[in-house]
Amino acid sequence: MPQKIISLATQGQGLYEFTHEASAFVRSSAVTEGLLTVFVRHTSCSLIIQENADPDVQQDLRAFFARLVPPSSDPSMRWIAHTAEGPDDMPAHIKAALTQVSIGIPVVSGRLALGTWQGIYLFEHRDRPHRREVVLHLGA
Repeated sequence: MPQKIISLATQGQGLYEFTHEASAFVRSSAVTEGLLTVFVRHTSCSLIIQENADPDVQQDLRAFFARLVPPSSDPSMRWIAHTAEGPDDMPAHIKAALTQVSIGIPVVSGRLALGTWQGIYLFEHRDRPHRREVVLHLGA
């Protein structure tokens, strides 16, 4: 079964689309019907499938999660104990717990069965740049 690890460079909090890389991986395989499992190997970022046509969607998602889980320096977050790695770290873990670290996408006729406006994103929850690894596993 084909597998590939891709590395994504982030520049701080935000959504980083990698639909093209995942689609290219599927096209390069001999699998025509199956399931692509996408898994991120980190605890302070996550994966989402989201609209990739209007950038306002990404902006609104970031704003929503910032309001839902502000930095630990915010007075409403005084209850947080894990602060050694900065005010964005524990909130990043919470955001990752609220979303997902693994996504399954059907493969139909050798292509990802994504909808017209769907894209695959790494959702970076930390403020500073990181290099993130995403595992692609294609099963027939």
